Amino acid sequence: MESKTSILITCLIFATAFQLLLPLSEASGRGSELKVGYYKDKCQKAESIVTSTVSSYVKSYPGLGGGLIRMFFHDCFVRGCDASVLLDPTPENNQTEKLAIPNFPSLRGFEVIDAAKAELEKECKGVVSCADIIALAARDASYLLGNIFYKIPTGRLDGRVSNSTEALLNLPPPFFNLTQLEALFATKGLNAFDLVALSGAHSIGRSHCSSFTSRLYPTIDPTMDQNFGASLRKLCPDPKNATNDGVVPQDFVTPDKLDEQYYKNVESLTALFFSDWSLLTSSETSKQVDTYTKEPETFKQDFANAMVKMGNIEVLTGPPGEVRGPTCRFVN
Repeated sequence: MESKTSILITCLIFATAFQLLLPLSEASGRGSELKVGYYKDKCQKAESIVTSTVSSYVKSYPGLGGGLIRMFFHDCFVRGCDASVLLDPTPENNQTEKLAIPNFPSLRGFEVIDAAKAELEKECKGVVSCADIIALAARDASYLLGNIFYKIPTGRLDGRVSNSTEALLNLPPPFFNLTQLEALFATKGLNAFDLVALSGAHSIGRSHCSSFTSRLYPTIDPTMDQNFGASLRKLCPDPKNATNDGVVPQDFVTPDKLDEQYYKNVESLTALFFSDWSLLTSSETSKQVDTYTKEPETFKQDFANAMVKMGNIEVLTGPPGEVRGPTCRFVN
């Protein structure tokens, strides 16, 4: 694993390289080519198999649900929703997306996708794409953790390229301000409204201390509640003296629920990341945050809509896309 110094250097490179964000993939299909129930006549049990697999894992380990939702985001923001985040390194490519700093070692849920793929291959070999498994798994996790129900169109194909540098350049770091976040989301066809809605995923899952200790040392950032910052210092020592990178819940109040608590945390300055606080820096996004604290059902609907919209980013519905098999970890 890289040292904290090298990670910091890489993050600084990320910030200066933001202007080099990748254009839309030339091989992208059109999101409109996806449809709800795509597998109805191709593999009738496809969606129920994914649902059953996700449910069995998340009920035992709720944190995996947050990991699956985050995996969907991290997949779609790099080369579109093409399951490139699942590819393991090979002798020909030893730096895939899953080894990039935003993903390794924090991204979770790969074993859930593996299990679902194995069952699907038994039921209908070579039919269900890994990209669709990720999308369906995120949908199911949203329901299990937040009672958020939505139908997700399917019909994606899997990509054949995965590059750790592309992940570093296309995934938003926790130190981005609102202007930077909006610009990044815009490159993916998402707007500020989508940004605020999708940020609600920070109400579940865990974070490594290194993602926010810059807000704690040498002094507690004034954009963070000082008492909250002091409590975090007890869990996350100064990186200069730390021997390991600790892990804490992203939401200390309802850590295993996908709910509106995140937005209450943002307003009370008890959210972990600078990027969370940045949602308060414009009247438009701040108003949306406040709405969600008071109208949890509005949050659920907007989150669902944003997840479907994100699932349309640069999808592959034809060559060079493929349906990987028998595993999602390697191209055919």
